[in-house]
Amino acid sequence: MSHRPTPADQMRLPLQSDLPEGVEGFVVSGCNRAAVEALADWPNLIGGVMAICGPAGCGKSRLGQIWAERVGAVALHGAEAALIDPLEIEGRPVLLDRAMDADDETLFHLINLIQATGGALLLVSRPAPSAWAVALPDLRSRLDAVISVPMEAPDDAVLTAMLEARFAERGIRPQKDVIPYLLRRIDRSAAAAADVVERLDALHRPVTRALARAVVEGAEESGELFE
Repeated sequence: MSHRPTPADQMRLPLQSDLPEGVEGFVVSGCNRAAVEALADWPNLIGGVMAICGPAGCGKSRLGQIWAERVGAVALHGAEAALIDPLEIEGRPVLLDRAMDADDETLFHLINLIQATGGALLLVSRPAPSAWAVALPDLRSRLDAVISVPMEAPDDAVLTAMLEARFAERGIRPQKDVIPYLLRRIDRSAAAAADVVERLDALHRPVTRALARAVVEGAEESGELFE
């Protein structure tokens, strides 16, 4: 992926480029290492059901996608699971993102099918399956037995990578003190990183710490934007 240099004394023009694809775009750090390691050689001969869970924007969906690409899994999202032909997933690995959005009957039959045919099912959700509210007693017992691996909100290393990717996507080269400044002041999520970069980009100015402060703290009103 190439980046167009942006001189500090010039106005920037909108520029879009592709984000990194595949595992090379995923930063492994303390907040996600347990989940990465749990999926590294799974499914093995045992298969079964596993879940990765964590707060919004922690990267769990992206990690699930990386796993699905590696093992050739059928990727489903929430209520889509009710529409899949069981013959298409029999004995295969399956990724179910937004797993809580699937209805009880669908989840129950999906877990049974995976376990009966030697497949593997990776569930992705915010809370662990043991905390889901379900009405079917048989589903409750199955969810309670699911191995759940937690992910945490992005730490500095991961949030830095998220910000760098969002800036690179728009062809922005922020001054070197911008990202350390943002790390201390935005929510720790992919959505927050994308939002602050979008707001900075909308101003069409070189991205300096003063501009970042204007966006995050409203420093423009005090005149500090033009220091």
